Amino acid sequence: MIEWLTITNSTLAVIAGLIAVISGIRGTEPRDLTVLATLAVSVLVLVQGIVAVVQPMVGNAPKGDPLEFWTYLITAFLMPVLVTVWAFIDRTRFATVGMGVVTLAVAVMFVRMSVIWAGN
Repeated sequence: MIEWLTITNSTLAVIAGLIAVISGIRGTEPRDLTVLATLAVSVLVLVQGIVAVVQPMVGNAPKGDPLEFWTYLITAFLMPVLVTVWAFIDRTRFATVGMGVVTLAVAVMFVRMSVIWAGN
């Protein structure tokens, strides 16, 4: 995996997560900023998936378990999407906090995917 991409994706996911958690703690219901930040994390996961498809073609094949990697990737994509659906259904501060917690979890998953790719 590309190290700078992992660092960038993780950093952006942490920022999005902190924005949502802080907004939720302050009592803010889901708004454009928190919803779009959460969905942007899903886009980052899609970018990671595209890179994961292209990297073996250019000589950077995964050394770890591919099934584990792709399971993490699919889960990391679905979590923000599903929590955003929840935020549209439940317009409370708890949904905002949930979006933050999920995006923070995805930040950790980005790092874990990089570790799996490296075979550690």
